[in-house]
Amino acid sequence: MAVITIRVSKELKKRMSELKHVNWSEVVRRAIVRVLEGEGERNLARAVLLNERNVIVPDGGFDSTKLIRKWRGKVRWRR
Repeated sequence: MAVITIRVSKELKKRMSELKHVNWSEVVRRAIVRVLEGEGERNLARAVLLNERNVIVPDGGFDSTKLIRKWRGKVRWRR
Protein backbone atom coordinates (compact mmCIF):
# COMPACT_ATOMS: atom_id res chain seq x y z
CA MET A 1 0.00 0.00 0.00
CA ALA A 2 1.07 3.56 -0.63
CA VAL A 3 1.37 6.04 2.20
CA ILE A 4 -0.09 9.57 2.10
CA THR A 5 0.11 12.38 4.62
CA ILE A 6 -2.65 14.82 5.51
CA ARG A 7 -2.61 17.89 7.71
CA VAL A 8 -5.28 18.61 10.30
CA SER A 9 -5.56 21.33 12.91
CA LYS A 10 -4.34 20.65 16.46
CA GLU A 11 -7.91 20.88 17.71
CA LEU A 12 -9.11 18.31 15.19
CA LYS A 13 -6.19 15.98 16.05
CA LYS A 14 -7.07 16.28 19.74
CA ARG A 15 -10.70 15.37 19.03
CA MET A 16 -9.58 12.44 16.88
CA SER A 17 -7.29 11.20 19.68
CA GLU A 18 -10.26 11.07 22.05
CA LEU A 19 -11.85 8.42 19.81
CA LYS A 20 -9.21 5.72 20.10
CA HIS A 21 -11.54 3.00 18.81
CA VAL A 22 -11.86 4.68 15.38
CA ASN A 23 -9.51 3.55 12.63
CA TRP A 24 -8.88 6.95 11.02
CA SER A 25 -6.92 5.44 8.13
CA GLU A 26 -9.98 3.41 7.17
CA VAL A 27 -12.22 6.47 7.53
CA VAL A 28 -9.99 8.41 5.14
CA ARG A 29 -9.78 5.48 2.67
CA ARG A 30 -13.57 5.18 2.56
CA ALA A 31 -13.96 8.95 2.09
CA ILE A 32 -11.50 8.89 -0.82
CA VAL A 33 -13.33 5.97 -2.47
CA ARG A 34 -16.69 7.74 -2.01
CA VAL A 35 -15.38 10.89 -3.69
CA LEU A 36 -13.83 8.92 -6.56
CA GLU A 37 -17.06 6.98 -7.16
CA GLY A 38 -19.07 10.21 -7.03
CA GLU A 39 -16.78 11.79 -9.60
CA GLY A 40 -17.14 8.74 -11.83
CA GLU A 41 -20.93 8.98 -11.65
CA ARG A 42 -20.76 12.70 -12.26
CA ASN A 43 -18.60 12.18 -15.35
CA LEU A 44 -21.04 9.55 -16.63
CA ALA A 45 -24.00 11.89 -16.09
CA ARG A 46 -22.13 14.66 -17.88
CA ALA A 47 -21.38 12.34 -20.82
CA VAL A 48 -25.06 11.40 -21.06
CA LEU A 49 -26.09 15.06 -21.06
CA LEU A 50 -23.53 15.90 -23.75
CA ASN A 51 -24.75 12.98 -25.84
CA GLU A 52 -28.38 14.03 -25.47
CA ARG A 53 -27.49 17.57 -26.49
CA ASN A 54 -25.91 16.27 -29.70
CA VAL A 55 -28.85 14.14 -30.82
CA ILE A 56 -30.04 15.18 -34.27
CA VAL A 57 -33.77 15.02 -34.78
CA PRO A 58 -34.69 14.63 -38.47
CA ASP A 59 -37.36 16.71 -40.14
CA GLY A 60 -40.90 15.34 -40.13
CA GLY A 61 -41.62 12.79 -42.81
CA PHE A 62 -37.99 11.58 -42.99
CA ASP A 63 -37.83 7.84 -43.70
CA SER A 64 -34.44 6.31 -42.89
CA THR A 65 -35.34 3.03 -44.62
CA LYS A 66 -35.60 4.81 -47.97
CA LEU A 67 -32.18 6.38 -47.49
CA ILE A 68 -30.63 3.06 -46.48
CA ARG A 69 -32.13 1.32 -49.51
CA LYS A 70 -30.77 4.12 -51.71
CA TRP A 71 -27.25 3.64 -50.31
CA ARG A 72 -27.46 -0.12 -50.63
CA GLY A 73 -28.62 0.25 -54.22
CA LYS A 74 -25.48 2.22 -55.05
CA VAL A 75 -23.16 -0.48 -53.68
CA ARG A 76 -21.92 -3.00 -56.21
CA TRP A 77 -22.22 -6.35 -54.58
CA ARG A 78 -19.68 -8.99 -55.56
CA ARG A 79 -20.98 -12.44 -56.27
